[in-house]
Amino acid sequence: MSLTDTAVRQAKRTGKKYTLNDTDGLALFVTANGAKSWHFRFCWADRQPRISLGTYRETSLKQARDLRNEARELLAKGVDPRVHRQQARHGRVLLRPRVASAWEALTV
Repeated sequence: MSLTDTAVRQAKRTGKKYTLNDTDGLALFVTANGAKSWHFRFCWADRQPRISLGTYRETSLKQARDLRNEARELLAKGVDPRVHRQQARHGRVLLRPRVASAWEALTV
């Protein structure tokens, strides 16, 4: 069942952290002190990592769903959304993929 804006607004602190799931890997993570953040879980390389899409007040439910859809499009193209985000933030290609390709060239 997908979340509604009312359900998100009414999510309160309980003293324990908990998660309210939306659809297609999107979830609202509520901390023990009541802070709310959007997380997207996905499968990548036999793992299930997650990335944060922002906090609730700064990022609405609709915006979080749009960000989730963008991440799903990247996954469909074979791109890790975490690496794509880091490259976008730094404005350059990260060192790790270049080192990996250089290592592969040396070992072959």
